[in-house]
Amino acid sequence: MNAGRPQAALLYDADCGFCRWGVGRILAWDRRGAIRPVAIGGSEGATLLVGLDEAARTASWHLVDASGSRTSGGAAVAPLLLLLPGGRPAAALATRVPRTVDAGYRSVVRRRASLGKLVTAGAARRARRRIVARSG
Repeated sequence: MNAGRPQAALLYDADCGFCRWGVGRILAWDRRGAIRPVAIGGSEGATLLVGLDEAARTASWHLVDASGSRTSGGAAVAPLLLLLPGGRPAAALATRVPRTVDAGYRSVVRRRASLGKLVTAGAARRARRRIVARSG
């Protein structure tokens, strides 16, 4: 994996503070530059998620790899972890317990508005900087 050459697009809800913070944390972990953040509501998001209606687009995050293959929600956790330095063991675990991972993902999604209130202003700024730096 070459730094600066994203291998996957991570589509997220740019209007969700918790989602932005989470993407910022993933980008901080992704020192190799394998992941590019893409707002679900933007034009590129619409292109990458063609075939999904609005409700399906915004119901979860999505990972689209270089070949155009898309995974969403809890199912995207293992493929995402495989792209991150040191993520292989966690990806192997996530692959073994997919229902548990999906249940955990759905639990967080249901609480994202409340969780977003816990994100500090500094953490939000750092996330925003990481997203902007990696988006282009």
